[in-house]
Amino acid sequence: MCWGANNLGQLGDSTNTGRLTPNTIPGLTQVTTVASEATAAHTCALNNSGTMTCWGLNASGQIGEGTSTNRNVPISPTGLSSGVAAIAVGNTHTCAVTTAGAAMCWGQNNLGQIGDNTASNRFAPTAVIGLASGVAAMTAGNAHTCALTTAGAVQCWGFNNYGQLGNNSTTNSAVPVAVSGLSSGVVAIAAGEFHTCAISSGGSLQCWGRNDFAQLGDGTTTVRLTPTAVSGLASG
Repeated sequence: MCWGANNLGQLGDSTNTGRLTPNTIPGLTQVTTVASEATAAHTCALNNSGTMTCWGLNASGQIGEGTSTNRNVPISPTGLSSGVAAIAVGNTHTCAVTTAGAAMCWGQNNLGQIGDNTASNRFAPTAVIGLASGVAAMTAGNAHTCALTTAGAVQCWGFNNYGQLGNNSTTNSAVPVAVSGLSSGVVAIAAGEFHTCAISSGGSLQCWGRNDFAQLGDGTTTVRLTPTAVSGLASG
């Protein structure tokens, strides 16, 4: 169910009428995951049979069905009507992990957030370089993307102005780069607009990237280019 603004079809109910209360999306059943980034105007869902659908703003191809036409009803990205294990939504790009463990992304790519070593927008799912297998989960921020591998490693790509890729630089990368110190032992990841966090198998939390509002939780407002321990969350 969705509610709120609907000028771009982001509620998926076949209208462009805003809703003040939760409104059922026709045709979506057995949904297991819903994903939308905080500043995005598109949403995606995954059901328990591995079908992925998206709706809303599509100016950069973030719906993934081959056009730039906004969609006010759920539609499957090209080739992903089955076989999807996990999804992630960025501001104007979208990603999926297939049941074979491959990472695919599409949509806006001006800062390398698709991970295909280009800066060309992609209107259909596109393979992320070097991640054809072994991916367990993905997360997406404003214009950066990260993947968690089945070996517990984290790789990120895209916009890096605040160090949100975690590789001790502020250089954008159009291909996945290893996050410093996180080559194993990670069980979960999450991206904010310009920062990223990871939970280790030991239950500790680390974050990196933009920190002007203390979003890294390390007791400072200093930008961090590599994973930094969150105060008081070394375990549990």
